[in-house]
Amino acid sequence: MYLPDIASVEILNPNIEAVELTGKYIILDVLARDGEGNCYNVEVQVRRYGAWHKRGLFYLTRTLGGQLSAGEDYEELRASVGLHLLDFDLFTETVAEREQAVWRFEMRDERQPKISLGNVLQMNLIELNKADRLGLPEGPLRAWITFFKHWQEELTMANVAHEPVKRAMSRIRELSADEETRRLAFVRERALRDEVSFLNDARREGEAHLLSKLAKMKFGELPEWAQQRLEQANSNQLDKWSDKILTANSLEELFKH
Repeated sequence: MYLPDIASVEILNPNIEAVELTGKYIILDVLARDGEGNCYNVEVQVRRYGAWHKRGLFYLTRTLGGQLSAGEDYEELRASVGLHLLDFDLFTETVAEREQAVWRFEMRDERQPKISLGNVLQMNLIELNKADRLGLPEGPLRAWITFFKHWQEELTMANVAHEPVKRAMSRIRELSADEETRRLAFVRERALRDEVSFLNDARREGEAHLLSKLAKMKFGELPEWAQQRLEQANSNQLDKWSDKILTANSLEELFKH
């Protein structure tokens, strides 16, 4: 695996305010350049949302298009490489997709994928959870994935020998000693947990509302006891009732268990 020598690194959003830590989709952007001038746009994403891939491609192409000034030769154009570290599983439809965690997309012909326009524009995706589960061959990439997924586990990290990862762990320990850094980390973690709870509640309420409408259409106005059962049910119970709504002959049968 080729590892370029990085010549410069720029944090594109260095001043994330404390109030922003409660936002839904904080994404850390890093722009790096190697000694040959190739650009690497690194993004760490903790939550999936609908247009994430379009956003990534948009900024990647801007990185490519912004390299040349007026009058410069296209031969001076260097590669623009996107690297997205995803803390969620993205490709899960087939067995082959579930068994691959590292992806590389380039400009290739549809019928003859061996024919490429080069790697001047390249998007790399690493599904961190999947990569951690599958286990990658020993090397720098596996060491970094272990770092991202297990940096809080001292025994696990003690077995990582890759020097850059060891330096990153040392830096994290320094930051962890800073009271303000710990406070902001706590605020962000609490916000993420609150959001997950809010989304689960919204999903449950939506299921209960839909099931209530279906029950009314089939059995008429719901008595108070049935409405209370719907309001107090958890997601698993609502799923079971949804499966029975078409076959149940009465409210008592529907809500029997």
